[in-house]
Amino acid sequence: MINIKPSAQTFVSKLTLTDFRCYDRVTLPLSCDHTLVVLTGPNGAGKTNLLEAISYLAPGRGLRRAALSDVARKNGAGTWAVAADLLVGTETVKAGTGVMEPGDTTTSKRVVRLDGKTIQNSNTFGERWSVSWLTPQMDRLFIEGPSSRRRFLDRMVLGLFPDHSRQVGAYERVMRERNKLLAQDGRNADSVWLGALEARMAEHGTAIAVARLEFAGQLAGQLATEKKGPFPKAELAIDGWIEGMLAEGAAAVEVEVIFRNHLAKTRGTDLGGRTSGGVHKTDLVVTHAPKGLTADLCSTGEQKALLVALVLANARLQTALRGQAPLMLMDEVAAHLDAERRQALFETLAELGSQCWLTGTDIGLFNGLSGKAEFFNVSDGVIQQADK
Repeated sequence: MINIKPSAQTFVSKLTLTDFRCYDRVTLPLSCDHTLVVLTGPNGAGKTNLLEAISYLAPGRGLRRAALSDVARKNGAGTWAVAADLLVGTETVKAGTGVMEPGDTTTSKRVVRLDGKTIQNSNTFGERWSVSWLTPQMDRLFIEGPSSRRRFLDRMVLGLFPDHSRQVGAYERVMRERNKLLAQDGRNADSVWLGALEARMAEHGTAIAVARLEFAGQLAGQLATEKKGPFPKAELAIDGWIEGMLAEGAAAVEVEVIFRNHLAKTRGTDLGGRTSGGVHKTDLVVTHAPKGLTADLCSTGEQKALLVALVLANARLQTALRGQAPLMLMDEVAAHLDAERRQALFETLAELGSQCWLTGTDIGLFNGLSGKAEFFNVSDGVIQQADK
């Protein structure tokens, strides 16, 4: 359940990193006089690392989806921490997360704290605020396999349904257990235990499909109301057989039973240790509405514009339904847009209300933001306020 005050804005007023990526220890205070924060500097200076740190103030694995042990500073103690003071509406919130004990990719455990208290997991962050991002790695979203688009979809769903991350995580854990049992024991696997796992998969999978479908409907409505502008109108559809049954009017309880029965019938097919059907196979289909072309058939520039259009529409949707725009992290987005689209993007981000972080190697790309943003120069892990 979302409990946010109407018209709440979210700002990071202080960010402290300890042994995070290239940073030994750094504290970045922000005035919060402007909604835009611009980080400039050469490649490899640490700009994206700052955005990644903020992305850990949201449910999930951060914008790089890195193993927790890989985030720790090289030659450090193997631990790391991100702490932030946030202004959420009229409230000041202290949030933190990190790895307190060194470990490897299988043993590292993330600790999450809110206002000085340790909480169960990062899903609670999603109940208080949301974080949205766009990175250069996402430029290939429409031409890669469906897994990237599915993660993109699920990240957007989180903005309206904070519990979605828990459902996805639970589904994936149970599916791994089922896969392992079938791979190890084959046809001799305990049918009772398999049945219990499949019942849980069906429960979590149906909840995931319901949230995706509800979100897609809301976002489609938002996209339909978008005014004509420099970013093309996008249409989207969810390609998944479980979501399809729900879209055709089947009740969630009915779909859950069908999914559970399907898993039981396909045990023989799944003996290799891979579940052949489920919400982990769903794809997101995006269409360039004015041209009637699916995104994968569009040019590189059009694909980028479609991606920006989706991210902006999602931010507007959250603002309308939650009363709160997400924190926005836009990594190297300006360099790949023409002047008209770049200016339109800056204006839209500034109008959303919550803080938006932008990075770039060329400060000239942000000339139009003089007096409208906080500027920082990042070089070799050192952050200095810049005049602009």
